[in-house]
Amino acid sequence: MIDTHAHLDACADPPEALVERAREAGVTRIVTVATTLQGCRDALALADAHDGVYVALGIHPHEAGGDEASHVDELGELLAHPKAVAVGETGLDHYRDYAPHDAQLRLFEQLLELAEAHGKPAVIHTRAADADTAAVLAGFPGEVILHCFSSPALLPLALERRWYVSFAGNVTYPKAPELREAAAQVPVDRILAETDCPYLAPQPRRGRPSEPADVVHTLAVLAEARVEDATELERHIDANAAAVFSLP
Repeated sequence: MIDTHAHLDACADPPEALVERAREAGVTRIVTVATTLQGCRDALALADAHDGVYVALGIHPHEAGGDEASHVDELGELLAHPKAVAVGETGLDHYRDYAPHDAQLRLFEQLLELAEAHGKPAVIHTRAADADTAAVLAGFPGEVILHCFSSPALLPLALERRWYVSFAGNVTYPKAPELREAAAQVPVDRILAETDCPYLAPQPRRGRPSEPADVVHTLAVLAEARVEDATELERHIDANAAAVFSLP
């Protein structure tokens, strides 16, 4: 099993413990996601130290209004690392509004250009910005991963454009039937699972920090929502992740 979106640097426990517990749970690969330039460097060092850990390199939209946004060129240099498998997360967040909208848009466009230039998929963060996110992605020819999917209004477009749709622990929440309905509609070759740890712990572990091992709970709920065998869905998700991230 793979956790396609984790923030190992944001977890309280050391990465060594998180990776070990993940392996004990059958999670043998993790994509850890960086959101600042220094975070990118740290994540790559972590990936070098652990088999099965890969990295998505990005600058979060929350950082768009500050100095981080000036480091896109340096981020591009880091993408040459063999364990750098994606650009992101990147996108638009008009819910928290930690950065001006124009600055977010500019950074989003720059990172998509970087992803295109390096032939990497783009891991997309979008909150309260569905229409603007869709408009920007209309010009992006590469693979798109809608991370922590929580925008059912975007689903028809995602299906039309054959984007990957990744579900996190919130799909397991009793008050999120719309996410399970969305999960049931995603083609089997375009669905992914993630934890977004340490956030959004799945229902069986709700109230505690999430970690990569918890992706097995999300998998179980996705299989139930899709009326599929969990082992078979796990096989498809692993194959999808290997394809989009070009994993060995």
